[in-house]
Amino acid sequence: MSVVAEPVAAQRARLESVDVVRGVIMVVMALDHTRDFFGYPGSPTNLATASIALFFTRWITNICAPVFFLLTGTGAFLSLRKRSKRELSRFLFTRGLWLICLELVLFRCFILQFNFDYHTTVITVLWALGWAMIVLSALIYLPTSVVTAFGIVLIATHNLFDAVQSANPIWSILHSPNIIFSTPGHIVFVAYPLIPWIGVTAAGYGLGQIYAWPSARRCTFLLRLGLCLTAGFLILRAINIYGDPSRWSTQPTTIYTVLSFLNTTKYPPSLLFLLMTLGPALLLLWAVDEHTPTLLRPALIIGKVPLFYYLLHFFFIHLLAVVVSYIRFSQIQNMFHSPDLANFPATFPPGWGFRLPLVYLTWACIVIAVYPFCRWYAALKQRSNNPWLSFL
Repeated sequence: MSVVAEPVAAQRARLESVDVVRGVIMVVMALDHTRDFFGYPGSPTNLATASIALFFTRWITNICAPVFFLLTGTGAFLSLRKRSKRELSRFLFTRGLWLICLELVLFRCFILQFNFDYHTTVITVLWALGWAMIVLSALIYLPTSVVTAFGIVLIATHNLFDAVQSANPIWSILHSPNIIFSTPGHIVFVAYPLIPWIGVTAAGYGLGQIYAWPSARRCTFLLRLGLCLTAGFLILRAINIYGDPSRWSTQPTTIYTVLSFLNTTKYPPSLLFLLMTLGPALLLLWAVDEHTPTLLRPALIIGKVPLFYYLLHFFFIHLLAVVVSYIRFSQIQNMFHSPDLANFPATFPPGWGFRLPLVYLTWACIVIAVYPFCRWYAALKQRSNNPWLSFL
């Protein structure tokens, strides 16, 4: 069956839809990071202590990491319009190495923690994304159907190994979050095990194929797949046997039983966590496929420069926390120290923390403050042919 060519305008709309969704999840992501710095201490997923509002403040941000990894794979496939597979493989490999170095040096120390003492190193998303790109740089030489199947198998089966308990650092890096290095003065903790995130990226590469389809066929596919994944989450979660190491249970009230049902595992992302987040993400891709609403035009700009936004918004959040600490507590020295996991990414003064409405207000201010810089950098990338700009 031949593929019907679409007008240039439709092709542009397709690319916009990916950037828009990426931008939306980047904006939502900033809410969780703002809460990390400015919210009250305590786990937002501990049903014994978390309020309903706090739980859902965390829960809505769960969509961010899965969508970012998925669209990384999709973007790689779409870039084959401008690059050969050899060129794409080299780009993915070098960018992957850059992200790993960025995670361990510039981002982890200067932007997130404001120190270079390496007392506490928590390895997170840029590390996992870098390795996912490196693996994908090899996978792209295989048929796209094989890459897609590989990703789906990793997503669907990695929970078979949940019962494996091992202190081996390699196992922690691949599957189970844990401390991989510890001395009296230094600790390294891997929060983003690689296997499921590599799977999501590979599946996203396969998803890129649909952007060669006619619009009607593509929209139908996105709608059906989004609904199927969401239904799959509801069914598997209700069965309560496989797909997440944490089972849901009946709580004292109906609403907290619902929270228990939704409280799936992110570290590492379980099958149910990924079904719960990627299903709605595909529905969002479907909703904006043919048109970018005016309200979401700023998200389109952010979606074109996601790494730039990621680094800058963290810097702004931490810098604002330092300013608030000085104004409110007349001290800032502890805001540059993170001696252990309990005080990561900074040591907040006693009494630190703000109510959720103020956290939301701070989030909005951070996004508004970062947006002009993103708009400037997006325009710079558009008018410049400098290949180094593609690394930020």
